Amino acid sequence: MIDLSVIQWLDLAGVFVFASSGALVAARKQLDIFGFVVIGFITAVGGGTLRDMLVNVPVFWIQASIYVWITLAASVVTFGFSRFIDQRKQWIVWFDAIGLSVFCVLGASKGLEITGDPLISVMMGVISAVFGGVLRDIVCNEVPLIFHGEIYATAAFLGSVLFVSAMSVGASENVALWLGIVAAMMLRSAAVIWGWSLPKSKGLRD
Repeated sequence: MIDLSVIQWLDLAGVFVFASSGALVAARKQLDIFGFVVIGFITAVGGGTLRDMLVNVPVFWIQASIYVWITLAASVVTFGFSRFIDQRKQWIVWFDAIGLSVFCVLGASKGLEITGDPLISVMMGVISAVFGGVLRDIVCNEVPLIFHGEIYATAAFLGSVLFVSAMSVGASENVALWLGIVAAMMLRSAAVIWGWSLPKSKGLRD
C-alpha cells in the first residue's frame, strides 16, 4: 500500500497527538499522572485496537511497543505542562482534529490492504479515528463527542471515502493519503471555527 516510511511517521504522529488530546482531557479532570497515562493510552490506541480485532490481525501496539512508549511520552509531557496547557483548552480540539484526520486514512488504508472491500475499508477508517475518543469520553464520564451533533465522525468518513475513492481510480498512494487527511482536517476545522453541526432531534413529547 502506501510507502512504509510515510505511513510509519504519520501513524506515530497520530498516536502522539491522540495521546496528548486524551491527556489534555485528563488535565481538565484534574487526574493524577497515572490517570494521564491511562486516558492518553486508550485515546491513542483504542480505535486501532478495535479495527485490528475486527479484521482479525495482530493488534498493532502489541506487535510494536514503540506505540506504548509514544503514548507514555506524550502523556507525561502533557502532565508536565498541564498548567500551561490548561490556559489553552482549545488545544484539545485541535490535537484531536489532527489525530482524527490521520487515523481515518490510515485505518482505511489498513482495511483496504487486508479486506480489499471499499465499504469495509471506510468503516475501518471511521472506527480507527473515533473509537479511542469514545472510550476517552466514557471513562471521563462525558457524553462522547460523536453524539453531540458536532461534525466529527462525518469528517473521518469523508477522509476515508476520499482515500478509498482515490485509490480505486488509480491515484498514487501518497496523493490518496494526503487527499483524505487534508479533506478530513478541513471539514473538522470548519466545524470547529464556524460551529457546524449535524441536525439534532427535537425530542419527543410525553
